[in-house]
Order: sequence, then structure tokens, then C-alpha cells
Amino acid sequence: MNRPLVRHLGRIDGATALADMRAFTMSRTAATPDEIWLCQHPPVFTQGVAGRAEHVLALGGIPLLQTDRGGQVTYHGPGQVVAYPLIDLRRLGIYVKEYVYRLEHAVLKTLSHFGVTGHRVPGAPGIYVRLADPFGHAPLQVVPTQPFAGLGKIAALGVKVSRHCTYHGVALNVVMDLAPFTGIHPCGYSGLPTVDLAKIGVSTEPDTAAAVLGRLLATHLSP
Repeated sequence: MNRPLVRHLGRIDGATALADMRAFTMSRTAATPDEIWLCQHPPVFTQGVAGRAEHVLALGGIPLLQTDRGGQVTYHGPGQVVAYPLIDLRRLGIYVKEYVYRLEHAVLKTLSHFGVTGHRVPGAPGIYVRLADPFGHAPLQVVPTQPFAGLGKIAALGVKVSRHCTYHGVALNVVMDLAPFTGIHPCGYSGLPTVDLAKIGVSTEPDTAAAVLGRLLATHLSP
């Protein structure tokens, strides 16, 4: 089985990571092995290609990086694990919808490893937890008029596909300063609470969470 190579990059500037992902993707061939990059970023807001200015409220001196991923604005900072899968979807034999499903499933399994039950919300990529009961196993009943009632977002997702190859990825909040999220509408949703594992009562280190997430992504993104 040709599993993706998992690279732990440590802390890397957001703009540098973006340039490196683009360069890797543009130069790869049909024979280039897939990789998964795991890292943390210094404080930075990132905006997707369709990002709307009204979702940025107050930057507070934190830089805003324009990117070519999908989605709206989000925040990255120390204590958050960012995973960038660089995957040839054609070789894997899947399409974008299945790819996104597998990314989210890897995050759900990572949360489960720490005893947390994550949830999907239809039409809102990413993973959410019940604020009142993040460890409960009851299925989520989404109210269409209030899809985020009682929920906090713990992982954000935004991807780019070029020539059937992916970059960008998913960010899991582990133990971080959540205050910058109040300066934006996270992922374009006004008033959506953002949480991390520490806030819901899970004590772990980012490197530990990164190892679990990297292993699960490699499993879910292997032929």
C-alpha cells in the first residue's frame, strides 16, 4: 500500500507554507508520492478565494493572508494543528466530495481518540462539538433555521484542487488562544463559537494530536 508520507514541519509561516504547497503541486508528476504536511502557524488570518470583506471585523494587528483555497475567513495560530494533504485524487480514484468526507472523517476519528464526539453540519464544512456535552454520543439533530444551536466549531476545512491534486486542508484546534476568532465571522458564520480541545476539557499537546491526525489521514487517504 502506497501510504502518503507524513511530514512534521513544526512551526512555519502561513505564506511560506502556501508557497511551498503550490510549488509542490505545480511541479509534481503522476509518479510523485503523496504527502501530508503537519504544522502550526504563527498568528494569521487566511481568506478563501470567495471570501467576503464583511466577515473580517477586527484584525487586531494579525496579518490577513489571501489564499486560493475554498471557504471564507479563518484563523490559524500556535496550539492549532494544521494538516495539508497533498494528494493525487485521480491516482486514489476519488472525487472532491469523497475527499472532503475522508478529511472530515479523519478529524472525527481523531476527536474520538480523545473521547470527544464530533459532528458534521450539512452545508457547513468542518467539524463541530456539542458545547454542553462534547463527550456524549447522541446523534445530532440539526434545526434548519438554527443549524449551529448549541455547537462550537473545533476544526475548519478548506481545500484547493489543481490538476486533480489537492493542497490546503484542515485545521484542528487543540490548545490555543481563541480570542482572535472574535475578530471574524468564522468561516463566514456570524456568532459561531470556536472551541479547542482544552476548552472542552481535553488535556493534550498539539504534537500528540498531530501524530494521531496524521496517522488517520494517511490511513484514510491511502489506496
